[in-house]
Amino acid sequence: MSIFLTGRFIDPFTDFGFKRLFGSEPNKDLLIHFLNQLIGEERQIVDLTYNKTEYSGHFLDSRKSVFDLLCTGQNGEQFIIEMQRVKQEYFKDRCLYYTSTLINEQAPKGAPKWDYQLKPVYLIGIMDFAFDDSTPDMYVHRVQLMNTDSKEIFYDKLTYVYAEVPKFLKLEEELTSELENWLFLLKNMSKLDKIPVILRKPIFSKLFDIAEISNLTGKEKMAYDASLKEKWDNYSTMTYAISEGRKEGLKEGLKEGIKEGIKEGIREGMKEGEKHGKLAGQKEIAMAMKKKGMETSLIQELTSLSVEEIEKL
Repeated sequence: MSIFLTGRFIDPFTDFGFKRLFGSEPNKDLLIHFLNQLIGEERQIVDLTYNKTEYSGHFLDSRKSVFDLLCTGQNGEQFIIEMQRVKQEYFKDRCLYYTSTLINEQAPKGAPKWDYQLKPVYLIGIMDFAFDDSTPDMYVHRVQLMNTDSKEIFYDKLTYVYAEVPKFLKLEEELTSELENWLFLLKNMSKLDKIPVILRKPIFSKLFDIAEISNLTGKEKMAYDASLKEKWDNYSTMTYAISEGRKEGLKEGLKEGIKEGIKEGIREGMKEGEKHGKLAGQKEIAMAMKKKGMETSLIQELTSLSVEEIEKL
């Protein structure tokens, strides 16, 4: 019996869930349908072949590239599909490194000549977080090399598509496109207890059948539980790190605030001391003038003291 309280359908933001829905030959029609909505009309995929997901590079000491999914289209174009659950400081850099690996692999080994003609490379990032610098109401980003002066596409064979799923806020009754249907599913599937009416189409019926937890074998259920535990553990670790970071930030802020307070107090004290010192000096001068028999009005003019202050001396 499972120790996890789960919904009716698997969570696609687990390794098990993502691979079950999109990572096998019998289900590649789901992946093709999803990718076609994300990529748009620019390049519609007709067929895909699943490839190995680990690349070691040309040299013994090269860093391995391990993709979540890697597929090749019928015309040789390549698709890296990455499911990213948590923020990573250099996630964009990693994406660039992954695509560079595939581009480098296209160079023929040992060929005497090569004209450098490349096949298109795509990286699809399915994200359970949002970029810090992205526009609030834009949840899908399609990125290519662009001429920054003319704003025209400079090179269209390298494309990054990022879906920031948490930013998709539409409800079931507000869905108006197949892309919105997919984003709604990715965000809400593990919380659904029934199939939404608008999603009762053949492609989504197949997806829900695959995602139904009651259809998992005992071994598959154990694998899903382990994957779900890993996701929750990662989330718990991240939440704790954020909480501790905030505490440390508060401590440091308080410490810096006290330091600044002391510094400001010293500065203000010096100002006050200077002020009182100046006043004392003026009184000494005024007293000497008064002893010399100078008129009060002249002393007042020369020292800026009031008549009352001079008369008390």
